Amino acid sequence: MVVPPMTDTNNLKPGEMSPEVLARACAEAMYARDHAALMLEMKIEDVQPGHSKLSMKVRQDMCNGHGICHGGMIFTLADTAFAYACNSYNQVTVAAGCTIEYIAPGQLDDTLYAEAKEVTVQGRNGIYDITISNQDGKAIAFFRGKSRQIKGEVIPSEDK
Repeated sequence: MVVPPMTDTNNLKPGEMSPEVLARACAEAMYARDHAALMLEMKIEDVQPGHSKLSMKVRQDMCNGHGICHGGMIFTLADTAFAYACNSYNQVTVAAGCTIEYIAPGQLDDTLYAEAKEVTVQGRNGIYDITISNQDGKAIAFFRGKSRQIKGEVIPSEDK
C-alpha cells in the first residue's frame, strides 16, 4: 500500500523547494521505499523541518502474549518518526543510538501517534525526542534518538 504523495513538487529540484516542501518530499520518498512502515500501515500525519508525526493503528498481529501492543511495534513507530524528522533536510541521516521508556501499554485497536521533535543538531550529529501517545493523547512511551548524517541525499539534487 503506497500512499499517493501529498506534496506537489511540480518537478522542482530539492534546492528549489521551500524547507517545508522539501521535508515533506523527503518523508514521502522514504515512505515509498520503507517496507516496514508500509507493512505496519503507518501514516504520515505531518512533516516539517526537524519534525514529524506518524500514526499506526494497533492490529491483532501487533499484540504480544499479554494481549497488548508489542514494544517492538511501538519502538518501530517511534524510530520511523525519528527517521523522517532527521532526514527532513535531504541529508541521509541514520540512527547512532536510541533509547525508549515505556510508561503505559498500547491496546488493540488504539491508534498510536509518534511525534518527533529536533532537540539539537551540531555538525553531523543530532538529538531528537519522540513522544508516543494514543488517540486520547495519553503518553505511551518516550524515545530519544541520536542521529548521524552520512554521505548522500534522500532526494538526489542532480539527475543520475
